[in-house]
Amino acid sequence: MCKILIIDKHSLIREGLKQVLIKSLDLESIAEAENEEEALNNIRYYQWDVVILNITMPGRGGLDILKTIKMEKPRLPIIVLSMDSGDEIAIRAIKAGASGSVTLDDAFDQMALAVRKVIQGGKYVCPQLAEKLAIEMEQGPSENLHETLSDREHLVMRMIASGKTVSGIALDLALSVKTISTYRCRILQKMKMENNAQLTLYAVQKGIVK
Repeated sequence: MCKILIIDKHSLIREGLKQVLIKSLDLESIAEAENEEEALNNIRYYQWDVVILNITMPGRGGLDILKTIKMEKPRLPIIVLSMDSGDEIAIRAIKAGASGSVTLDDAFDQMALAVRKVIQGGKYVCPQLAEKLAIEMEQGPSENLHETLSDREHLVMRMIASGKTVSGIALDLALSVKTISTYRCRILQKMKMENNAQLTLYAVQKGIVK
């Protein structure tokens, strides 16, 4: 029997995963958290066998939440929910200590399998992500400009390249417009670009956004 915590801002995703896992696994308990505060309180006051974390959480973001959890509970397996199999944020999550990654599109089909795998001490990633990780290891350090960005800068860059406005990003991440504007300036400076159009073109060419 296992105890699972699901961290996701979307109630429909949390409920859907709960129903799938209840039907597929022998569970002792399963709980939900919709924001960072709830998530960390659950991590600190209760014992879990597996955490399922949506990497696109608002506020500090899923990667920061993941790193905080790994600092406090380094042996706790975490499976991240990512947007797609080639998601660079998912790769960053694996490098930061996540035990597995499942895309939102495949979550209801693959999550039970992923949970079984990580509980046994293994890793679970889809073949496409495993291939991308292997290529990165073979190639060594990359000269891609976007890889000079911090995790939060990388997330903001992706959102800008996807067409979101500064105010829209601020709302999604629960941050001020001024903070997002500062991130934008820092991103453009690091990537040696002058405007959002150049950033978007780069992101499309690199396959960061579609």
